[in-house]
Amino acid sequence: MCTFPSHPVGSVIPVLADTRPLPTSVPDPGPSGVGAPILPVGAWRGTPRPRARTAPRVVAGVVALLAAVGVWLTWRIFVATPTGQRVDELAFLGATHGQGRLWQVAEPVLDVVSVAFVVAGVGAAAGVAALRRRWALALQVVVLVVGANVTTQVLKHAVLDRPELLPGWTGQNTLPSGHTTVAASVAAALLLAAPRAWRPVVAVLGAAYTGMTGVSTLVGQWHRPSDVVAAVLVVLVWGAAVCALTPPSSLDAPRRPGGSTASPGSFVVAGLMLLAAAAGAVASLATMVGLARAGATVPVLSSAPDLTAYAAGAVGVLSVTAAAFAVLLVLRQLTARPAVQHREQGH
Repeated sequence: MCTFPSHPVGSVIPVLADTRPLPTSVPDPGPSGVGAPILPVGAWRGTPRPRARTAPRVVAGVVALLAAVGVWLTWRIFVATPTGQRVDELAFLGATHGQGRLWQVAEPVLDVVSVAFVVAGVGAAAGVAALRRRWALALQVVVLVVGANVTTQVLKHAVLDRPELLPGWTGQNTLPSGHTTVAASVAAALLLAAPRAWRPVVAVLGAAYTGMTGVSTLVGQWHRPSDVVAAVLVVLVWGAAVCALTPPSSLDAPRRPGGSTASPGSFVVAGLMLLAAAAGAVASLATMVGLARAGATVPVLSSAPDLTAYAAGAVGVLSVTAAAFAVLLVLRQLTARPAVQHREQGH
């Protein structure tokens, strides 16, 4: 014969219906957001959900448009005009100076760029975003890398051309640089996927690697400076577009409930990168303008003009690269900062 516990009928109700109050604060996910517990249904009650800020996303969209214009201007000035082609070609010819020794350093850098490198880079960026439970961001960084590299190939082979404006044939259009696009897009994807505290470091390392790749293509005479600059700007277009489309699920979480997501160190790093980029850009532009006004011709009889153009082109590449990653760092930090911070209730 079965026996049942001798409880009053009314006592069944509190057992079946847990009337304990729902949590009103979000558990601390740690400084990187990795390992944050999955919140139960209703855990957001009484706590405002994070919301993406509009102004930074609008700025990111404007940056993407300006970068796209920059790609076109780079082609228009350095490829579609005789003066631009002369200066660009001088830099191309100047790479023969010291090429033997420099190529020993440049070749290993360029050998890194491969299909396996792209897959590994994209996988690492998407993996970091997935570990941080930013599922939309994991998809976005994949789109960034694929979109930037497809854009480069379409522009180079189907949209832009290289008119014959100089004596002799200078080859087919090579703008933008494919190798530089691969390096810059993978570095940008890692920057956007990285936790907030790590982004300044990733931005500096990404700019350094991209700059090394771009200059290496100059050393090997694979590309001209304008090709590399255009490639970096293509990546900036896609990186800024990803920032402009930041969804609430990709926002940064504070280190503790009610804490701040401000990162003043990131703006210091970005400011230093922009200062260095501005100084280099001014020197590079002044040199190129001087060469253009001097009426430099191709081929040249003296080593001075082409070597000067080569150095100015390399400095210009490094400057644009530093500026692009500084801008991406600022955009990512601003667009990833939620408009509404979580606050503990009852304190």
